[in-house]
Amino acid sequence: MRLVVTGGAGFIGSEFVRAAVAGRLALAAEPSVVVLDALTYSGNRANLDAVAGRIEFVHADICDPAPVAEAVAGADAVVHFAAESHVDRSIADPAAFARTNVVGTQTLLEAARQAGVARFVQVSTDEVYGSIATGSWPPDQPLAPNSPYAASKAAGDLMALAYHRTYGMDVVVTRGSNTYGPYQFPEKIIPLFVTRLIDGGTVPLYGAGDNVRDWIHVSDHCAGIAAALRDGKAGGVYHLGGGVELTNRELTGRLLALCGVGWDRVRTVPDRLGHDVRYSLDIGATSAELGWRPVVELDRGLADTVDWYRDNQAWWRPLT
Repeated sequence: MRLVVTGGAGFIGSEFVRAAVAGRLALAAEPSVVVLDALTYSGNRANLDAVAGRIEFVHADICDPAPVAEAVAGADAVVHFAAESHVDRSIADPAAFARTNVVGTQTLLEAARQAGVARFVQVSTDEVYGSIATGSWPPDQPLAPNSPYAASKAAGDLMALAYHRTYGMDVVVTRGSNTYGPYQFPEKIIPLFVTRLIDGGTVPLYGAGDNVRDWIHVSDHCAGIAAALRDGKAGGVYHLGGGVELTNRELTGRLLALCGVGWDRVRTVPDRLGHDVRYSLDIGATSAELGWRPVVELDRGLADTVDWYRDNQAWWRPLT
C-alpha cells in the first residue's frame, strides 16, 4: 500500500505515521508512506525522526496543486490530517483557516480524484457539531459549527462528502474528540499547562473552567482512523471519542496534581469568544461497525503524557 499522509509532521499525523511504519495499525504489511507537510509552526520534522529513513517526505502546501498532484500519483490511499486547528488562532485570523481547511482540502480531493486514489480519509473534529448540553451526537447529527476553525473543518468535511456523492470517490470522514499525548504542539491546553508548570509558571483557565470536553489518547485516535481506512464504508462518518468527560477545571486539577503543584499556579482569564460549552460524541455505531474502542485509560494516559514532556524538554523548549 502506497499511503499519502498530509500533515504527517504534526501531532496526530506523526503518531499515525510512526504507528503505520511500526506495524501497529494493522495496515498492509509494510506500507510505503509519503508524508506531505508544509512545516508551518506546528509541523516538526523532529516528530518523524524515529522513522526518517523509512518514509518519503514532501515539503509542500496542500493548496499548491502541482506538488500535491505529484505526491498523490500512484497512491492507494490518502489520510488527510493537514489543517489549521487552533480555535484561538482562527478567531484572530479566520482567512488562514478557510484557505487551508477548505481550499486545501478541495485541492487535495481533486488531485486524488484525478489520480484514481482508492480511498480518501478526511480527518475531522467533534467541533463541527457546535455545542451539546446533554447526551451525545450521533454520526448523522446536522453540523452547527460556532468558531471559524470549526466552520472551516465542517466545510472541508462537506466538500469531501460531496466528492463522494458527485464523483463516486471512496471517501470516509472521521471526527475525533479532544486528543492528547506526546508531540502535541504546546499551544493546546494539556501541553501548554504541563510545560508552563514544569517551568515554574502559571497557567490560564478560561472563565470558571466549566466547559466540558471528552478526551482521547492520540494512539487510540490513530487506531480509529486506521480502522476507518481499512473497514469504513464509502461515504461513512465515524466518531472517535475517548468516553471520558472532564470540565476544564477538573482537567486542570489533574494536571496540577501530576506536576506536584497547587491552585496558586492557576490564573483565571476572560472566556474565549463563542466558547462551546460541551462536546460529546456517540461512538456506539463506529464501535459496532469497525470493531474499534479506545483502550488507554485517562489517568494513565495523562500521567504518561506529563512524564513525556518532563523527559523531552529538548523537543518542546525551542517551540515555546
